[in-house]
Amino acid sequence: MPPALTGYPLDRADHLRQDADGYAALFDWRARVLLLDGVEPQLGDDGSLNWGSLAEVDAEADLIFLGLDQGRAHFVPAPDGPINAVMRSPAMFAALSMMRAGDAAIFGTAISLIGWHGAHRFCARCGHGTAVFRGGWGRKCGTCGTEHFPRTDPVVIMVAEHDGRALLGRNAGWPEGRYSALAGFLEPGESIEEAVRREILEETSVPTGAVRYIASQPWPFGGSQLMIGCVAEALDDAITLDPKELSDALWATKDEVRAALAGEPGRFVAPPPFAIAHTLLRVWAA
Repeated sequence: MPPALTGYPLDRADHLRQDADGYAALFDWRARVLLLDGVEPQLGDDGSLNWGSLAEVDAEADLIFLGLDQGRAHFVPAPDGPINAVMRSPAMFAALSMMRAGDAAIFGTAISLIGWHGAHRFCARCGHGTAVFRGGWGRKCGTCGTEHFPRTDPVVIMVAEHDGRALLGRNAGWPEGRYSALAGFLEPGESIEEAVRREILEETSVPTGAVRYIASQPWPFGGSQLMIGCVAEALDDAITLDPKELSDALWATKDEVRAALAGEPGRFVAPPPFAIAHTLLRVWAA
């Protein structure tokens, strides 16, 4: 099973974003618009995303082109101001756990772009206002002409393994009993392997050697991140916590991880299925 939020089912049709006539032709009666409550999804009884027609959105609203399905265009409205909504609410995560894989990927892409537009209304070069262009996949400054495009921030997320056990950590703000993989942003000038080793060492003082890549996942909640899942070989198992980063850490056996992933009671609660940490632990335990 691939990580959640992957498997985007629409044709992104990048060529149409720069084709004025071709793009204009997408706005016909067949076009669909993703309906949201702020930044939270509206779901049908079967857990599917709720789509409406162009007639259901403000005619003056800027629309973000999400892609094509059998020639039918799909859009989501761009925000007309800063985003004040909570981008990782319990209600949003509950809805995410109900979605089908393709719908989750569409929703994740949509709110990633919505968040980016809300935070980039002004030019980083001259400070003047920017406007939507390229079908919502960019903003252009009307004063200096600088073009701005959505960016993705790389994040390493990993478990260290030692003697058949996985190193898991806990953040104080997480639900009771939850432990997960360690994670942190890549810094400028770092490779993925170097970031994995540094983050584990900073958070737990555990030194690691070889690093192997497992899978990746886009993560749009509170930013636009790419989670890069890895497993690192620990050279020692002595833990010294950085209390600014973690409230606790432990070594878990494969049997304990399998039980937690199955929802069985034990020393800790596993991360939810829509998080790549769940995928990472499932692959490691197998």
